[in-house]
Amino acid sequence: MTSYLFRNVIVWDAVDDTPYPGEVLVEGNRITKVARGAGQISAESAADIIDGQGQFLMPGMVEGHCHLSFVGPARNQDLGEIPPEEHLLRTMRNATLLLNHGFTSAYSAASSKIRIDVVVRQEIEDGYLAGPRYRAAGPEITVTGGLGDERKHHGEFASFGMIADGVTEIRRAVRLCCREGVDNVKFNVSGDEFTSNIRAELVSISQEELTAGVETAHDFGKRVATHARAAESVKRALRAGADCIYHCDFADEEALDMLEAQKHRIIVGPAFGLVHNSVFEGDVVGMTKAVVERMGLPRKLEHTIATYKEMRRRGMKVVVGGDYGFTVTPMGQNARDIGHFVKFFGYTPAEALKCATAVGGELMGHKGELGVIREGALADLLLVDGDPLADQSLLVGPDHFAMIMKDGAMVRDPRRKADLTYVYPAGTRI
Repeated sequence: MTSYLFRNVIVWDAVDDTPYPGEVLVEGNRITKVARGAGQISAESAADIIDGQGQFLMPGMVEGHCHLSFVGPARNQDLGEIPPEEHLLRTMRNATLLLNHGFTSAYSAASSKIRIDVVVRQEIEDGYLAGPRYRAAGPEITVTGGLGDERKHHGEFASFGMIADGVTEIRRAVRLCCREGVDNVKFNVSGDEFTSNIRAELVSISQEELTAGVETAHDFGKRVATHARAAESVKRALRAGADCIYHCDFADEEALDMLEAQKHRIIVGPAFGLVHNSVFEGDVVGMTKAVVERMGLPRKLEHTIATYKEMRRRGMKVVVGGDYGFTVTPMGQNARDIGHFVKFFGYTPAEALKCATAVGGELMGHKGELGVIREGALADLLLVDGDPLADQSLLVGPDHFAMIMKDGAMVRDPRRKADLTYVYPAGTRI
């Protein structure tokens, strides 16, 4: 069994806010000892001793709103038009890229095609593909005219949605996704500014349809996420029993009260990166100021900021993950969300880091044992050259990661720091 003793590190455990000088012992894929101060854990405890040189040891990050199969589309239709062979290969590359950017876990917020997430997850689990721990989803289940339905009456235009109308079709769509092996089911309850047919503040799926869909998914033991920007869509998701609600931009006082009443179980995520980049950096991809204004994105930005300031005040559990994978939000920028939480939502740096670690671990279904450094926790660790509590941008991109460890195996070995070489985890079949 592989074992590592990390010495001379500054430990930030995602349990307390304040880091401390300490030592951490990893045996197999678990953290077995955590000590404050130096010389507390015997050198004979581990086969390898890693001198952290005073660097920052933290849990691996969790992408809480991940779209691995979003491979740079300029339009929603692009995701339906990419042939499945190319789409799978590009999704696999995204998986490895995300791991190499410090995200050792990812919770899918929907796949563009029904089997892509499932296949990629299995390749990772079987050791053939370097990628994060992954909870796979199917396509976003929507209704005629909802987000993800890009069809026109004169012809079919594929997109990323799985269209189902009425309780019977909704149940069938959920069962189909479950049959094909997904871990998560996603429903599009509201519209969005990024589609032509239904605005963000409108609701598309009925309470009856959504409740039936959530009930069916839960019957299969699956977790349910919803795309819900409109206030009423948030309320419908809560009434239906969804587990995770994304966006919530236009949540009103009633919706916020309902969220707070269920904050012990519900997890939310703003997916702020897409609106942020569109408003402030959209010109890079041809989204001029006039286009952004016409779409109403500055207004949505203001509502999102106000909503998540209130979410923080009410103690909601919030994850990072900003709809990365579009041309305006390239995969690899995902950790920018941590700085956004601090700058725009008023989180402390430690609070924002917990959203990217401990809260994400709970969303993944491993509360208290993923996204934290404590005895018994899964050994997903990052060794960072610098202090992310002082500068969150250190976590964006791979340059400051001296080490990436997933499940007790080195993805990036600090002993090979000089050449910045990534290695496949031990046991990976290549």
